[in-house]
This record gives sequence, C-alpha cells and structure tokens, in this order.
Amino acid sequence: MRKQSRGFTLIELIVVILILGILAAIAAPKFIDVTSQARAASLNGLRAAVSSASTLANALQVASNLASNASVTVQGQPVTMANRYPTPTAAGIVVTLNADPGVFTSAFAGNLATFQVTSASNPATCQFTYDTSNTASGQSPAIVAASTGGC
Repeated sequence: MRKQSRGFTLIELIVVILILGILAAIAAPKFIDVTSQARAASLNGLRAAVSSASTLANALQVASNLASNASVTVQGQPVTMANRYPTPTAAGIVVTLNADPGVFTSAFAGNLATFQVTSASNPATCQFTYDTSNTASGQSPAIVAASTGGC
C-alpha cells in the first residue's frame, strides 16, 4: 500500500499566520520603548558614577592629608576641589568621570552642574544635577534624582 503524504490546509496556514500577527501586535509596543529605557538607565548609571567619583576624590584628598581646597590628581589629571569635593566644573567633577562627551553633556552654573543625555527626545527632562552648595557645612554634594521623563 502506498502512503499519502498530507500537507497543511489553507485554513490551518491562515490560522497560524493570524496568531503570529496578533502576537506581533502585542509584543511590538514593548520593544519600541526600549531606547528611552536605555537612555534612562544610562543616565542613572552616570548619576551613580558621579556619586562614586565625588566620594573617591574626597577620600583621596583626606587620605593624602591635603587642604580642603587643594586639587588632587585622578588618572593623571588634576581635579579642582572645594570643601573637600570636586567642583561642579569641567576641571572638577567632569575630569573624575572620564565619560563619553558624545553621550552626555554637562552645563555649569555656580554650585550646580547639570548632566543630560545628548540623544534624548527632550534633554531638559532627561537630566540630573550635582550640587555642591551644602559642602561648606561638611556635607557631601547633593546629587538630585534623575529626571527621566523625556529620555
């Protein structure tokens, strides 16, 4: 006796394609928002790096028994310090970071440094600040929680 081989019917193929289409329609929005989540995670990573760099520069200055405004050397670069913490300038906290300038931008005003993600849809709402206004009283700099609404 000869066996007959049978393939899929047209109805079965349409049902499978329909199920795959429904799954794709549900899963696609989950993957579309991945870039903004990646930018937000990148910003939070930089925030943690700023906090660590500030603490390590402070520890280096204290361990070296230097004056509170004496600069320290990090990775061969001098870091300007004020009240035992890196200043919110390009010669201060930015030198300690060694971050990619193409990914993050920084702006400085008085005792405040603002870090933003360059490629964010709205950089003003994808940022955090490094504030040294309270270091005169011996406290560590305030690193304000990241605003990730426009990432």
